[in-house]
Amino acid sequence: MGASACGGGGSDTASGGDAKASAEPSASASPSPTKPAGPPMLLETITPQTGTTVGVAMPISVIFTNPVAAKARATVEKHMKVSASQPVAGAWHWMGDKRADWRPKTYWPSGTTVKIDADMTGVSNGNGRYGVHSYTHTFKIGDDVRADVSVTGHTMKVTRNGTLVRTLSINAGSAEFPTWDGTMAVIDKQEKVHMTSCSVGISCDKGSPNYYDLTLPWDIHLTQSGTYVHYSTGDPNPGSGSARGSHGCVHLSLSDAKWFYGQVKQGDPVTITGSPRGKAPADNGYADFNLDWDQWLAGSASGESTTAAL
Repeated sequence: MGASACGGGGSDTASGGDAKASAEPSASASPSPTKPAGPPMLLETITPQTGTTVGVAMPISVIFTNPVAAKARATVEKHMKVSASQPVAGAWHWMGDKRADWRPKTYWPSGTTVKIDADMTGVSNGNGRYGVHSYTHTFKIGDDVRADVSVTGHTMKVTRNGTLVRTLSINAGSAEFPTWDGTMAVIDKQEKVHMTSCSVGISCDKGSPNYYDLTLPWDIHLTQSGTYVHYSTGDPNPGSGSARGSHGCVHLSLSDAKWFYGQVKQGDPVTITGSPRGKAPADNGYADFNLDWDQWLAGSASGESTTAAL
């Protein structure tokens, strides 16, 4: 259980840190019989993990151990084949030179089975490295669970497959430490997380009113910079009546936080509106849908395509 915190400070982007929320990829093929010249090109992680069930906003996120040159990205993309049990339009997008995400143009349809075949054998990264493995992950899209948070209304509406399940009272970030706006797919969840103000650069001074060092329950992880939906002992009864701002997280009551924890899974979209901070950067966790489709395609080397049949 690593130290984390609601992020009023710290890095706004996840950069390579997304690997911490991902599972190690499974190598499913032997090295190429004819070894290309140069050191190997390897994948550090593929998310989602094979065999998992994820939400409708979950991208396929591939992280390479070494940079992939711009000139090689179209070829690399074409060797990362995405198949689905029903046709879905989507595209790859590069977030820096080590991470490529594939997301659908709109959310995945519930019940879809998805497979990625990353056949990197003999493929160049444009920087003198060549792939020596293929990697295969298969996962499924589960129920369409969404949470819509109104910062100004102090509410979170939770829907499942288009039907409103519950409306919960919340508090979001204060004026000094506003919450990220936009859509963030759930990275992961933990029953307890150790949160400190020092870890995100808010305050390391124990005498500061903004100092905290707490282990808090029922934590839904939204950004790598430290945004969570969770219960806080400092804000036990959130809502418009208390209107007590957080350090950037979304606070629920203890019973609501436990209930929400049981509803959501990796990849479910949590959409926050009404905060002055602006949208979370797309690579700050899995905030891929914070880019519109034209912006997404601008970061793709091979453009839009439809999934292969599965």
